[in-house]
Amino acid sequence: MHVVMFGDQHLATMGGAQVSMRLQQRFLEKAGHTVTVVAPALHGRARQRLIGGDDAFVDLPSIPITPDREYAFTWPGRRADRFVDTALAKRPPVHLVHVQGDFWGAFIGHRFAARHGLPVVHTMHNRVDVGIEATTPFPKLVLGVLNAWQQRVAAGPLRMPGRDGWTYLRRFAELADAVTAPSSHFARRLEENGVLPGGKRAARRSVDVVWNGIDDDVLDEVLGTAGDQREPGPPRFVWLGRMSPEKRLLPFLEAVAESGVVADVIVVGGGQQLRAAQRIVEERKPAASVSFVGRLSYPETLRMIQRADAVVQTSIGFETQGMTIFEAASLGTPSLVSDPDLARELGSGLWQVADDADAAAEVAALAEALRRAAADIEAGEAPEPDPEIRERFRQSSRTAAMVDVYDRVRS
Repeated sequence: MHVVMFGDQHLATMGGAQVSMRLQQRFLEKAGHTVTVVAPALHGRARQRLIGGDDAFVDLPSIPITPDREYAFTWPGRRADRFVDTALAKRPPVHLVHVQGDFWGAFIGHRFAARHGLPVVHTMHNRVDVGIEATTPFPKLVLGVLNAWQQRVAAGPLRMPGRDGWTYLRRFAELADAVTAPSSHFARRLEENGVLPGGKRAARRSVDVVWNGIDDDVLDEVLGTAGDQREPGPPRFVWLGRMSPEKRLLPFLEAVAESGVVADVIVVGGGQQLRAAQRIVEERKPAASVSFVGRLSYPETLRMIQRADAVVQTSIGFETQGMTIFEAASLGTPSLVSDPDLARELGSGLWQVADDADAAAEVAALAEALRRAAADIEAGEAPEPDPEIRERFRQSSRTAAMVDVYDRVRS
């Protein structure tokens, strides 16, 4: 089977969706399938991560959209359509389109599928409304523009009224033969808001839950090199992610200072709030040692998680799965979790932060959770993750589940 995946960003860039797509590509190929990934071409430092190119990619003409040139944009229209058609005409016949974008990648993917009469699986990776509200100054205006843009350039009849994030996702779902979500809680939200598959081949009006996974081989390698005993030293907390407002790194660092815990706090990642995060540490001078290690490779990140006493997840209402806490559970590392939906999905092996909407109360709740976690770690009483998650989260099992969805929409 030849699967063509469409994404908003190239797989050599940073992001949870890109990590998931890279793993899906690799494990589909290991299972004997052919995968082509269509996404905007790389710019800046991101190009160095794919030296020499890769014939599994169709790199669309693009322009950089962030100061660091990490992320890029491709206008969805006839020029992009011709580019994709020409590139894919030189490859094996396409059997299925898998859309894994929310913006231009989704438009381009659905347009391609409509032109060629192909079945479509659409994976919803993001809460569009929450993400836009957290990252733009005028979210209602942005959502209105997105909805108008969608009705202009997306494939098929999209006359559904509305200008909010759920309407935007509903229109894409109506063009898809199957909709998948990476968690039960996000699938439930999608269904409650009418984001259901409506394509001609849609056999069911429900959302399939297919977790994003962890690389089987890297998981086994990291577990095989792990020691039996905890490394000596104070409690080690690791925060991982993009340094942007919706991830709530700054309240976490304020909480580290307020908590007074003596610990090693390691911050992995990069982004626009790096300098602000460093300034909090400089000004508050927490009892904990806080280090910023930048972006790490996937294996390095997993090794960092395995050596930690706890992974800290601080975003609320934004994550559709929260991959880092499932990676942590797979490696036997507990998590400190702010989002109650993610806590319920994970089930065990965690400290849950009290749910407080007020900003000041949020910092206090995080500080209290840090104190509880540090005390449990020092006493050797940290909660243990469910060992079954390790097998359920392996990418090989996730790929098998996705292939079942593919087979259903193709039949």
